[in-house]
Amino acid sequence: MNQQPQGDTRNLLIAVILSMAVFVVWFIVFPPLDKPKQEAKQQEAATATAPVTTPAGTAEFTHTTREAALAADARIPIATSSLDGSIRLKGARFDDLRLHNYRTEVRGDAPEVDLLEPVGVMNPYYGEFGWVADGSTPVELPGADTTWTLAAGDTLAPNKPVTLTWTNNQGFRFDRVISIDDGFMLTVEDRVTNNSGAPVKLSPYGAIVRGGVPYFHPIWVVHQGMIGVMNGTLHEVDYDEIVKDGERTQTNETTGGWLGFTDHYWMAALAPDQGEPVAATFRATNQGTWERYQSDFVYKNPREIAPGATTTVTHRMFAGAKIVSVVDKYAENPGIQRFDMAVDWGWFFFLTKPIFLLLDWLYGLVGNFGVAILLLTVILKALFFPIANKSMESMTKMKKIQPEMTAMRERFKEDPQRLQQEMLALYKREKVNPITGCLPMLLQIPVFFSLYKVLYVTIEMRHAPFFGWIQDLSAPDPTSLFNLFGLLPFVVPAFLHLGLLPFLNGIVMWVQMKLNPPAPDPAQQQIFAIMPWMFMFMLASFPAGLVVYWIWNGLLSITQQYVIMKRMKVEIHLFSNLRKSWPFKLFFRDAKA
Repeated sequence: MNQQPQGDTRNLLIAVILSMAVFVVWFIVFPPLDKPKQEAKQQEAATATAPVTTPAGTAEFTHTTREAALAADARIPIATSSLDGSIRLKGARFDDLRLHNYRTEVRGDAPEVDLLEPVGVMNPYYGEFGWVADGSTPVELPGADTTWTLAAGDTLAPNKPVTLTWTNNQGFRFDRVISIDDGFMLTVEDRVTNNSGAPVKLSPYGAIVRGGVPYFHPIWVVHQGMIGVMNGTLHEVDYDEIVKDGERTQTNETTGGWLGFTDHYWMAALAPDQGEPVAATFRATNQGTWERYQSDFVYKNPREIAPGATTTVTHRMFAGAKIVSVVDKYAENPGIQRFDMAVDWGWFFFLTKPIFLLLDWLYGLVGNFGVAILLLTVILKALFFPIANKSMESMTKMKKIQPEMTAMRERFKEDPQRLQQEMLALYKREKVNPITGCLPMLLQIPVFFSLYKVLYVTIEMRHAPFFGWIQDLSAPDPTSLFNLFGLLPFVVPAFLHLGLLPFLNGIVMWVQMKLNPPAPDPAQQQIFAIMPWMFMFMLASFPAGLVVYWIWNGLLSITQQYVIMKRMKVEIHLFSNLRKSWPFKLFFRDAKA
């Protein structure tokens, strides 16, 4: 007669299911996020629409090198401790920015990361500001083909702004003062002076344009695409989402906020005056064989400029790395609405960000993120110690009463209901709760997810070294067991990739399993025998920093369990179980003893 799982069998099955859930639930908790519906219907701005311009002077299938595209027009150099590049005088366009402190690869001589790209390259990426008229009074406005004059300054640098100027044939003078801080924020002050004889209404706009979908490795735990905060709500739109319907635009009316494009670690975003109502739009336009994407804003309240009058507006543009402390700072000063949401903390933000802040603080103490992960693990172990201690004590008690449970199963094997009653009575008498042993696993799942998220989304982890062969904690272990961790001169196929760290984690899990006496059920023994090696292959593609955490957490758990078992005078079967296991039994002839 088949019996339902009882006692420790049920507890074991729960533990196995929870262990598997660490990986299975991940794909449920962090799928490609369903983007929130727009708060307003898709609409055109009531007063004006940001111009959608095509890359001027560039044939659809003609592409040139970055160097040639930059050399085609006069430029103003940009030089800060974080950025270098230039501003194109034609169009006053921000289309050349490189991240001075970030390289494309771990090696120190790798090229700098190119963020903004000029028209002419394969995938242009640039930002611009300007004005649109309401149509009541014809006025010549500066555009993509307008060549501005450098009126003041020679190089854009912190505390060294530059001033551009242009006057049209109607007497309108346009002045643009551009300044930059030592981080990644550009401030653009636009002034219009009406020296004509007629009043005019103009609306400021800002736009970031991206030609085609950039190449990126799709990582569903971090959003890459259009992004913005409108009325305090984060909006994330994938590239394929904006082109899948006939509208091809998503517009929200908002006061303040920001919008732009985000990559894994970098972002370019515009922020209007935070007190101004604007129409913020994500849009895609077809350019023949490729799509052109644009994030833009247009002020809802036009500026009425009387003859002889001047109006001034101030915009900002962020272009750089999504460093947590930097985006947090810009949210506070100059007070860009929820700019801290530029970092994709995910659903578990209430855990993810505090874990990062603690990890970053530890890094400040020790100067190594790998060591900081080890210290973080100790802190988390200490915080959860009372629960983990109670859980391990419960598991240890379960092991002590295991012989009695085995006898009960044999005695009542024909009466499942009586067996259930006797088991419950035994648990009550011995003050044992089988479910308690699963609690630490439940607590580890959100911590595991949060640390995984931190390692993937924060640029602070990018190219962060540990020791030896681990030079990037955000990437998988680069070694492989199948070429003896680099000793054999051949490249291992991706599906066989198994680094030293995941292999060590399998060993640690295996030893932890052997700390306990073998399960009475042969099927359970087989499950326990397979789990460490299954986890080993699963972790092969995970960031090295996460595997470091898992190994260290396992070692601390082994130590903690060993101490508790000694204190409770429970027989420890570690060495006898190891001797009975392959490959040790090959070297111990008395393994069956």
